[in-house]
Amino acid sequence: MFEDRLAFTWDPAKDAENRRKHGVQFAEAVSVFSDDRAQIIDDPDHSVQEERLIIMGISSRLRILMVCHCHREDYHEIRIISARKATRSEGIHYGRRKP
Repeated sequence: MFEDRLAFTWDPAKDAENRRKHGVQFAEAVSVFSDDRAQIIDDPDHSVQEERLIIMGISSRLRILMVCHCHREDYHEIRIISARKATRSEGIHYGRRKP
C-alpha cells in the first residue's frame, strides 16, 4: 500500500512499552501499511493536537493489527503511536471486507 514510499518513525521507549503491553513491535506494525486490503479510519477521540488515524490490516506475521499513527512532514513520514492485535469482532469485520 504505502510502505515503500514513506518513512516510519516511533519513540523507542513507547515501542518497548507497546511490546510489553500488547505483544506487538512497531517494526511489525509498519508491515500493515503494505496490506492492499488495509482500512484507514479517523481516530479523533485520542488527540486534539494532531490528526490521528488507525489502520487495520494484516501484518508480516499474519496477524490482524490495529495501528494508531499520525502523518508528519507533509505526509511523507508516518509516526507510529501504538499497535495491538485486533479484537475478535474487528477481525471478523476485516474478514468480511471485499478485496
